[in-house]
Amino acid sequence: LAEDESYPYLLQKRLEADGYRYEVLNAGVSGDTTLGGLERIDWALGQDNVEILVLALGGNDLLRRMPVDSMRANLAAMLQKAKDRNIKVLFCGMLAPSNVGSDYQVQFVSTFPALAKEFDVAFMPFILKDVALDPELNQADGIHPNADGAKIMMENIYEQLRPLLRK
Repeated sequence: LAEDESYPYLLQKRLEADGYRYEVLNAGVSGDTTLGGLERIDWALGQDNVEILVLALGGNDLLRRMPVDSMRANLAAMLQKAKDRNIKVLFCGMLAPSNVGSDYQVQFVSTFPALAKEFDVAFMPFILKDVALDPELNQADGIHPNADGAKIMMENIYEQLRPLLRK
């Protein structure tokens, strides 16, 4: 996607249109796992005036069949770092298809709500709600949202983010 089609860019524009004075910093890296996120989290949270973290990682761990225990540990470490800095979190979950095997699927999917409860953070169960598996809303790989899918994804995130915002 072009930068102006990405959900962070669209989120920035939506916040501005609704009178919020936040700067959206896209610290995501395409193809990255939770380990990569953990390696960058201190930099991201160390930026000036960070108030809210939208934590949306885990999908690439799933694609690479990374051990769920490792993913969980990485996510927990990031959530703890945000908590230690009194940064609000919107934690975005991910679902897993049945072709990964039932044990892996159950472990993977249950990790997100369990961590949200453990760290008492706002939780969005599925970041790709109303986008996943719809060929009209995804790129040719069938996994990543296209420009129309990114708009829906941004609206989903914005809906969950609004209670954390202040004007």
